Amino acid sequence: MRSCTKCALHQTRTNAVPGSGSPNAEILIIGEGPGFNEDEQGLPFVGRSGKLLDELLAAVPLSRDDIFITNVVKCRPPDNRDPLPDEVAACRPYLERQLQLLNPKVIVTLGRVSMLRYYPEGKISEDHGKILEWEGRILFPLYHPAAGLRNPAIKRELQKDVLKLPEALRASTNSANNSSPSEKNKEPNINRP
Repeated sequence: MRSCTKCALHQTRTNAVPGSGSPNAEILIIGEGPGFNEDEQGLPFVGRSGKLLDELLAAVPLSRDDIFITNVVKCRPPDNRDPLPDEVAACRPYLERQLQLLNPKVIVTLGRVSMLRYYPEGKISEDHGKILEWEGRILFPLYHPAAGLRNPAIKRELQKDVLKLPEALRASTNSANNSSPSEKNKEPNINRP
């Protein structure tokens, strides 16, 4: 990832940001793309949004040592704009490989772009905080912390939604216990557990 040149984002990056956290994490958190501080340090969620994410996780309580954090794209989009479809497509194999290696029970998506990767018909304004199922895993969409920094009402929703994370982990255990091997290999499908 650090030497990738598959899309134009590599031309302006200081550092690619593959991700960080526990290789044994049951929870994979996926943001949209690195920002200025992340590009400088090569680590995900180290700026203001990262501080809010840390506060949100502490309320569960979880720490970065308990989870793995990455982004849909691994290089910073200019001016912190949303990643473009070709940029998301270029990074998709990296994200799929991370998912395969980590094999998390719960995928937490932060923001619209990362949620749409797994739930294309979803709407973040309607689906945030819902416990969904995707390919035998729990999908748990949340607003992006950056949106919470800009809007106090969204921050309150984030604070409320993140407290459902233990319930999402329990749902992942129940889902795994109730599905047969043939059900686990079905095409992607979003269902309420």
